[in-house]
Amino acid sequence: MRIAFLGTPEFAIPSMDMLLQSGHTLCLFTQPDRPVGRHATLTPPPTKSYALEHGIPVLQFEKIRLPEGVAALKSFAPDLMVTAAFGQILSAENLAIPKYGCINVHGSLLPKYRGAAPIQWALINGERETGITTMMTDIGMDTGDILLTDHISIADDVTAGQLFEELSVLGAETLRRTILALEAGTLVRIPQNEAEATRCPMLKKEHGKLDFSEPARSVHNRVRGTNPWPGAYAFLNGETLKIHRTRLIGRQLNSGEPGFLSGGAKMGLFVQCRDYCLEILELQAVGGKRLQAREFLAGCSLEGKVLN
Repeated sequence: MRIAFLGTPEFAIPSMDMLLQSGHTLCLFTQPDRPVGRHATLTPPPTKSYALEHGIPVLQFEKIRLPEGVAALKSFAPDLMVTAAFGQILSAENLAIPKYGCINVHGSLLPKYRGAAPIQWALINGERETGITTMMTDIGMDTGDILLTDHISIADDVTAGQLFEELSVLGAETLRRTILALEAGTLVRIPQNEAEATRCPMLKKEHGKLDFSEPARSVHNRVRGTNPWPGAYAFLNGETLKIHRTRLIGRQLNSGEPGFLSGGAKMGLFVQCRDYCLEILELQAVGGKRLQAREFLAGCSLEGKVLN
């Protein structure tokens, strides 16, 4: 089939690779190059880099729903559109172009976690299970009919970055089975149950702020759900302290004050939460390197100080 593939980050690459290896004719539609880093270096989306390496034509649009985007899709004349973390809203005019419509690869078990950051919010909210849903895209926000789902369990210490990678591979397999069923004429569409629907907002920097008056598991979930972006943080003496990794240990410190710190270079670093303390495994001071807690404490003492 001729497939217009709409995707932007690394999450989309396994699905695009699967389609290429399956013999489909692809054209990538993606976001424009963006400035990245301290020097604002103009950087292509990961999907663009992959496509150019594999001879897949690339078209980039700020808003594909505008006339030039619609015209480009019509010119390619796809049998099917596939979206995977594209990052733009499609119009009814976009969706009417392909013969078989548009299939979306979504990183949650719909109708839960509709929206832009389903993987991160599943972790922040302490879910024990997530997965991939392929769905028929409509003009709503992840409201289209469900096609296939695949489930995976969530480990206690997995980060959003690690779960992204795992789900991107699973997404390619779910999409493969979905397209085989489409070609065989056996694909079944299941309307979503609106009563079970939940929405998740786009992540912002402030979502990484830790509140140690919450239970230890909630703090731990926020640390891993915001890793690698926007990153978890707290304040120590008015300065930002990034906290990259924590571990649940199920005990309290001598002080029950939320945010109270204890430990040293030999024993590690611990912070009190509402119920139990967490071990802080990796952290980073302003202008400093990301360090293991024991390395960090070799150069300073945090014993008795309070994070807020």
